[in-house]
Amino acid sequence: MSKKPSIPKGTRDFSPQEMVKRNYIFDTIKNIFQLHGYLPIETPSMENLSTLMGKYGEEGDKLLFKVLNSGDYLKKANQQAYQDNNSVLFTNSVSEKGLRYDLTVPFARYVVQHRNDINFPFKRYQIQPVWRADRPQKGRYREFYQCDVDVVGSDSLLNELELIQIVDKVYQNLDLNVIIKLNNRKVLAGIAESIGHLDKIIDITVAIDKLDKIGLENVNKELQEKGLDQESIDKLQPIIMLKGSNEEKLSILKESLKESETGMKGIDELEILFNYINNTELTTEVELDLTLARGLNYYTGAIFEVKSLDMEFGSITGGGRYDNLTGVFGLKDVSGVGISFGADRIYDVMEQMNKFPKQNAASTKVMFINFGEKEEMYCLPILSILRENNINSEIFPSSQKMKKQMNYANNKNISFVIMVGENEMNENRLSVKNMETGEQESVNINDLVDYIKNRL
Repeated sequence: MSKKPSIPKGTRDFSPQEMVKRNYIFDTIKNIFQLHGYLPIETPSMENLSTLMGKYGEEGDKLLFKVLNSGDYLKKANQQAYQDNNSVLFTNSVSEKGLRYDLTVPFARYVVQHRNDINFPFKRYQIQPVWRADRPQKGRYREFYQCDVDVVGSDSLLNELELIQIVDKVYQNLDLNVIIKLNNRKVLAGIAESIGHLDKIIDITVAIDKLDKIGLENVNKELQEKGLDQESIDKLQPIIMLKGSNEEKLSILKESLKESETGMKGIDELEILFNYINNTELTTEVELDLTLARGLNYYTGAIFEVKSLDMEFGSITGGGRYDNLTGVFGLKDVSGVGISFGADRIYDVMEQMNKFPKQNAASTKVMFINFGEKEEMYCLPILSILRENNINSEIFPSSQKMKKQMNYANNKNISFVIMVGENEMNENRLSVKNMETGEQESVNINDLVDYIKNRL
């Protein structure tokens, strides 16, 4: 007996019904990206490991899916590394490529590689899958889609404002209640400097970024394990647990970080950005959250995170400013900022909140019942007219029992079923059944398009 086929853990198949919903998310996001002047690009699923490694921190590097070299990959394998159980060195000798971990690093590589062909500031969006060798769990997958929007070649904080406006518009159109969390990596560096541990900025940011997940006690324990003394950890507590309005938090920070030039620069950037925000009509709340750190090492300025207010869930959108990312590929002094919408997590929230529209433009609206060859020939020109008028329509492919054809229409949530028999053909009329109300009417062929459009 053959083994039942399966797919890797952390990956999923999507049914037509699920894809209709997913495409609703993609189309909504894409349209808003384009509304703000962003254009699409695509990059390969695989990148050279030299492109990917070292950009996501030690933890991120461990989650990269590596691809074995083609051909006799063992020919160039580091046998000594194998004998020494050095998995890192051995893997590097048999693998030169990896699946992309995100879309930002490949985008930075793209900018550098095509710098003579693009205009700066360069505004692009990208909707493609990424892969992470993470432990699969609720809301966390090994293969998932990101919807990225970035602008490079400009350090203006108007770009950060525009990204916040995009977030606001996307979730307004998707009918989801969210909050935008905002922080600045310069402020985090200033905090590390103020407690005497600028050298441990990465350890500090990685730890406090886990506050929501593991709690304050475990964060402090991790900081201790990373070498911070108790006095420094105690100094950190009132800052990361800071309460109050955005203005009050900034005022307290100014006093706490006044000796840190980097920290004060971060505060200045936040004040400018909040001034922009306060003069812009947004429906989404923007909150300064000092525990927001974003684990990726390449962020250098503003950082964003978006969370659902309707249900307990992780981040569904995140991003930030990166000033040095293209520099590692040989193009210095090109600042960029971007955000990424996690389509799979957005889908899960919308599904649980029942936020998808009942009627979707991608689904079939009209189906013709097939009574036989003569009726088929009569219906085909009418079917073409409906399609020419952008009404999604189909005809059942064979003259099977009426019950089977109606079940097919019900299972596909088709809005209208059209039945044509001898009488209808003689009178140039159609029997149209509304599958939602159960009502059935006789409609003149010439009135069919308007009849359907007025009821969709």
